[in-house]
Amino acid sequence: MRVRAMLTFLAIPALLTGTAISAEAFPSAEVSGIALAPMADPGVAPGGNFDLSTWQLQEPVGSPGSPTTISSSRLQGANGFQDSYFYTDTRDGAMTFWAPEKGVTTPNSNYARSELREMNKSGSAANWSLSGSHKLSATLRVVSVTSNVCVGQVHLGTGGSSTKPLLELYYHANGDIVLGTENSPDGGQTPHTVGHVAIGKTWTYTIGISGGNTIDLTVNGTTTHYSIPSSFKAYKQYFKAGSYNQSSSDSTTKGAKVAFYGLTVSHS
Repeated sequence: MRVRAMLTFLAIPALLTGTAISAEAFPSAEVSGIALAPMADPGVAPGGNFDLSTWQLQEPVGSPGSPTTISSSRLQGANGFQDSYFYTDTRDGAMTFWAPEKGVTTPNSNYARSELREMNKSGSAANWSLSGSHKLSATLRVVSVTSNVCVGQVHLGTGGSSTKPLLELYYHANGDIVLGTENSPDGGQTPHTVGHVAIGKTWTYTIGISGGNTIDLTVNGTTTHYSIPSSFKAYKQYFKAGSYNQSSSDSTTKGAKVAFYGLTVSHS
């Protein structure tokens, strides 16, 4: 079995010792919902707290149709890359993604994103088969959103001409968590409401692919299953996570900000 841990959970040290912490002490998180591990440092770049060696970052800046990407080598380490779109929240150590409504987009989307794309250790793009077991797990909270934001994806890789995702997990401004499953590589998405969390509150998800034909989604401990249409069998896949804003305007102050306290990937 091959298991690859991509990002470690963040910590609030007082919680590890059982000391009570008020919400006011960490205003940007509902700390009771955060999965913990030692040694998170809110004073370093995200790469100082997370293993970013197998992720590439896309930001909502660059040339029209060609957003800027930041390689894993630039993301790594305490002095790794960070800016106003991707940074460590100095109050609680969260890896934070900001995507305004006005920003550079890919040719196949009208929406800006600050989002990680799964890579291999070699630096090549991750591109795995549906067979086997694949999991993306996160602890996060949506800080702000105008309409809705995609916080996790399984996206199609090689195998055909489609640029669609297999699935997208959305958080809506009314608190609904919605899974969008693609009907075929040609398009058409079916929404499934899978949970509800108030804005600013911490929650968890695990997006799993098992047996080559099933999506296993767990949100806050509740698991649902969805069949993968056979038309996707020819395609390889990869994970994405961050803030993929789902609304656009001329505003650079409205948008979607998402804070991650844990993110892991495994394949077997």
